[in-house]
Amino acid sequence: MKTPILFSVLLGSLLADELPPTSIVSHDPSFDKLIAKDAEIEVLASGFSWSEGPVWDFSESRLLFSDVPNNVVHSWSEERGPEVYLKPSGFTGVAKHSREPGSNGLAFDSTGRLLTCEHGDRRLSVLTPSGGKMTLADNYQGKRFNSPNDLVVHSSGSIFFTDPPYGLPNQGEGPEREMPENGVYRWDPDGKVTRVIDDLVRPNGVTLSPDEKTLYIAQSHREAPHIISYPVDASLQPGEPNVLFDSSQLTPKLPGLPDGLKVDREGNIWSSGPGGVIVLNPEGKLLGQILTGRRTANLAWGGSDRATLYLTANHDLLRVKTKTAGPTPRHTEKEKT
Repeated sequence: MKTPILFSVLLGSLLADELPPTSIVSHDPSFDKLIAKDAEIEVLASGFSWSEGPVWDFSESRLLFSDVPNNVVHSWSEERGPEVYLKPSGFTGVAKHSREPGSNGLAFDSTGRLLTCEHGDRRLSVLTPSGGKMTLADNYQGKRFNSPNDLVVHSSGSIFFTDPPYGLPNQGEGPEREMPENGVYRWDPDGKVTRVIDDLVRPNGVTLSPDEKTLYIAQSHREAPHIISYPVDASLQPGEPNVLFDSSQLTPKLPGLPDGLKVDREGNIWSSGPGGVIVLNPEGKLLGQILTGRRTANLAWGGSDRATLYLTANHDLLRVKTKTAGPTPRHTEKEKT
């Protein structure tokens, strides 16, 4: 795996006690074209245990997001605020499970059905228009997944998803675990599941470049907190990895590790990480940061213009307006679920 030369970011200027609780920090002039220096970071709702996995529902003009410990998917809209959308969201058993039993990553497929990475039930599922969930995948070669965490949908209908052990009891250090790998998988519309990456310690967030030729993985591993890119060939097989960014240069001063990530319409990578959100160009240069004043798990663009960035940050749901926007969605209407 190629590794980058660490990008100097003048860590002295990033000391937490030298910054307000929330702020926009630019490291490159190009960042100012992506977000205003005085952009307001708003708190929309609070009181969640650990908010995660946001996705914008264009047909209903609302955000859906997970509260993983509480086994709930919430919705939030300007008109109605936060509401329970789905409970249980990721664990339907009766026995005590882990401290993270609920859904995590959420996405819509090309027909507008809600896809869910479920920690507790250890599966990739879809919410059907007629009601109830259908399992898309819950095992690889007969062995159950650890706890599917995050996902991204390719225009072909294939789904890439990560499978770290965070949703297992004792973080996978027990008899519940059925395979040692913390893999990255691809589910294809014919139902086939392929393990496409098997050598990461803690794969977490996953997304694709706007042209779908690059797969990005965020690794939430304290010893190697990396954002990694993989070229994707015509068969949707990832190639040689390249470490785009090593966030260990930030973690001594700011809390948090790479987690959820998305790309904007220009192909820049926006990832949760030390201090809040870090923004990289496609070559891995650190352009700037959104410091949220709290541990931040994931993010998603929404709104009719796709230029509002929603952040799931610990107990809170945040938003900030950007000058850029998310890529054009592959659907704007979803079937009623």
